[in-house]
This record gives sequence, C-alpha cells and structure tokens, in this order.
Amino acid sequence: MSKSSQQAAKGGEGGGQPEGRSESASVADHPYAFHVSGPRNFSFPNWRDLIRSTWRDPNYKRMVIACFIQVVYLLELDRQDKKTETNGLAPKWWKPFKYKLTQTLVDDRDGSIYGAVLEWDRSAALSELILMKPAGAPRAVLALRGTLLKNPTIMRDLEDDLRFLAWESLKGSVRFHGALEALKWMVDRFGSSNVCVGGHSLGAGFALQVGKALAKQGVFVECHVFNPPSVSLAMSLRSAGEKAAFLWKKIRDRLPSKGEVSVDKKEKASANGEEMFSNEIKKWMPHLYVNNSDYICCYYIDAAGTAVATDVSSDKAKMINNSPGEAVAKLFVMTKGPRKFLEAHGLEQWWSDDIELQQALHQSKLINRQLRSLYTATPGKS
Repeated sequence: MSKSSQQAAKGGEGGGQPEGRSESASVADHPYAFHVSGPRNFSFPNWRDLIRSTWRDPNYKRMVIACFIQVVYLLELDRQDKKTETNGLAPKWWKPFKYKLTQTLVDDRDGSIYGAVLEWDRSAALSELILMKPAGAPRAVLALRGTLLKNPTIMRDLEDDLRFLAWESLKGSVRFHGALEALKWMVDRFGSSNVCVGGHSLGAGFALQVGKALAKQGVFVECHVFNPPSVSLAMSLRSAGEKAAFLWKKIRDRLPSKGEVSVDKKEKASANGEEMFSNEIKKWMPHLYVNNSDYICCYYIDAAGTAVATDVSSDKAKMINNSPGEAVAKLFVMTKGPRKFLEAHGLEQWWSDDIELQQALHQSKLINRQLRSLYTATPGKS
C-alpha cells in the first residue's frame, strides 16, 4: 500500500470540512493532491517528445507507471468519498501525462475499485501540439492497486493477502480473473507490444501472475511491479521440502542402486528442460522494484548466482554471473531511499526523483521458481 493510502486509511474518520472552506479548496491542498505529493522536477509530454521521447528513459517510465497505480488507490478513495471526475483526486494523476481513464475494474462483492485501464488520449495530446504518441509510450496501461486498510474494501483485500500468504498464488481470486480478462482485451485491441501492466504490493502480485498467465500462452506484455509480495507459507514449506529432498538425494547417492540408467535419463530430461527454459525466458522479463528495508518484498533479492549491481542510468549494463543469459527478470534495488518499513513499502518512493536504484543482475531463487513454470510446455501462438 502506498504511503498516501496508508495515511488515507487513518483518515476519513471524524471527517467533514472546516466551516467556510469550499470543496475545491479542500481538494487543492489535500495531502494526496498531485501537486502536493506527486513527482517533482518532472517533464510532462510536449512537442519535443516527437524528437526525443522521454518515455525512452526507464526512470521516467517507472515514475509514470507508479503514478498510474496511485490513480487506482485514489479512484477507490474518491468512490468512497462520493467524488466524481470533476472534484476527485485521481484525475490529476493521469491527465498531465495525456492519458485518459477508459475502464475501472470493480470487485462486485463489495463494489471496490482494484484496477484501471488508462489509454493514450490523442485529443488531449493534440491540444498541446503533440501530433502523435511518443516513442516508447504504451497505448494502454493496466494498473492494479494493493491493500487499502479502510472499509469497505479491507476485507476483500486481506482475503487476497491471506490467499497469497497461504498458497503463493492469486489465481483463485475473482480479481485475478478480472485483471486477466482486461489485459487480454487490451492485447486484442492494441497488440501486446503496445500494452503495459503494473501493480504495487498485492497489486504487484496480481500484475506478475496475470502477465505470467499470458506469457504461458506466448503473449508477452511489458510488466512493472513495485514491492511485490515475497513471503508465503507455501514458500516456507517448499523450501523445507527442497532441503529434505536434497538430504535424501545425498543419502540415496551413497546407496547401491539398480536404477542408475533411469535416473540418468531423468537428469538428462531435466537438463533439456533447463536449456529450453534458458532459451525462452528472455521473451518475457518483468521489471521488479524492491526496497530491501521492506520485509514483504526483500526475499526477491536472495540470489542463487553471483549478483552484480549496475547503475540503472547506464545503457551498457550487461549481465555478469555464473550462467550468462539466465536472468529471468530485471530486478531494481533501492540503494538510496526510505528505510523505515511503512515508507519502504510505500508507492510514493517510486516516483521520487532523489532515489538511487541499482539493477541487480543475478539469478534470484524466488523469481526463478515463480517463473520457471512458464516454459514447462510449448507456448501457444500469440
């Protein structure tokens, strides 16, 4: 959950406006208003993007996608406060980037908004003499929020949090199916290369898993996830099982066996599967943004190979590890930024312009395990 949404969870009680103050004035100086808590020193789309697109800058893209995810948090808060597009907080977070809201994803069980589709707004762009969409800018973005600790959505949010904690999967959630259908619709309309999905916290878990679901069908969509959940009971049990299996293998290797030939065949088949995985995984490489002071997502930094950190602003970053070509995700680690947990797990840090990130180029055990099932079968045609 973003820092602002954490504060919003505390707010909303004992509400009401001070006497004599207009609603517009209240929105203007609201702590979650775009000009108050939004990005600073930020260039918005203009005609110069036709020559040199700011969307080519990975830091710019990260900041905009984070802002779009904040839109979803604020859409839900606006809904709860019965605000519209004219007096709500959310529109100020998408309009400066020349995008428009075309769809909201609503949980029918409680009426809460958990996702939104934002599309390039050609009319708004033309008003600023931007004749075409800047290179690198997606035609449409699916943004998914995390947990809001505020009624009425808290129960359904926590239900999915517990679902991930227990099973390390969100496929049983109605929100997973809603997000997947929305993403499929976007791909059918604009093409997979013109679509992006992003999420924060619980929403990052959904974004990663719907992106993976499409990748298994051979459809590769750009994916940006912030503070994705990495802690689960299923992971702990699996780790214990892996350790037990390792110990059993050590014992079994010391015992005489008549089935050495069949074991060797299985190992060769496994090696072939590993090779296929290495060759195919490069087709879908999600972007993960983590803060190692956030214990919810810090386990993504647990590396199986040799980790190498490089400046994300460098265009010459190359993977240097024990197994070249086996990176399965672009993992960005905060090196200068919030260190207290609530801020380290917040969304606001990711549109800040004074943070420092390093791209960790290594084989992460957790990422590798979550994505390895992508290529257990031949992907279908896109």
